[in-house]
Amino acid sequence: MSSFSLYFSLGRDHILDYANGYDHILFVLALCSVYVIHDWKRILILVTAFTIGHSITLALATLQIISVDTALIELLIPITILITAVSNLFKKMEIPSGKNIQLNYGFALFFGLIHGMGFSNYLRAILGKDHSIITQLLAFNLGLEYGQIIVVVLFLIFSYILVDWAKVARRDWNLILSSAIAGIALILIKDRL
Repeated sequence: MSSFSLYFSLGRDHILDYANGYDHILFVLALCSVYVIHDWKRILILVTAFTIGHSITLALATLQIISVDTALIELLIPITILITAVSNLFKKMEIPSGKNIQLNYGFALFFGLIHGMGFSNYLRAILGKDHSIITQLLAFNLGLEYGQIIVVVLFLIFSYILVDWAKVARRDWNLILSSAIAGIALILIKDRL
């Protein structure tokens, strides 16, 4: 297996490993919960904004350009999930305006910066003393994006079945999902305090 394939798989598995990556899945679901299948372009941009933020701090922390207390990051990650989920409870379900969409992208990018620092110690340990890590970081982040897209596609299919076929009100679906995510985030915050 090539180095690129290995790190791509690590990035993909970082998202899809529900036993260890559930906080990342929760965040992606919180980002998407106010959208439905016809909003797929907005969701793709939103998730990509998150990946960009994640990539920036992951690279900076892995290269030891920045250093942040791991315990603080582990606490901030569920706080970002909670903030995103709670903000969904107050969003109107009609088509968002351009200003609100840009604000969502900004939040996704900013919260991605926080999440990126959470995985840097593990990635740095895997990379060891390798000084040329650009390819590995690129592969990891492409794998991360790929994994997020899989989560989003599964979410959109499930959402489509509930909202379009079973006729669950879009607002109700958002309230149920966002409330559940907020509750799990509160438990994670309590456990990490």
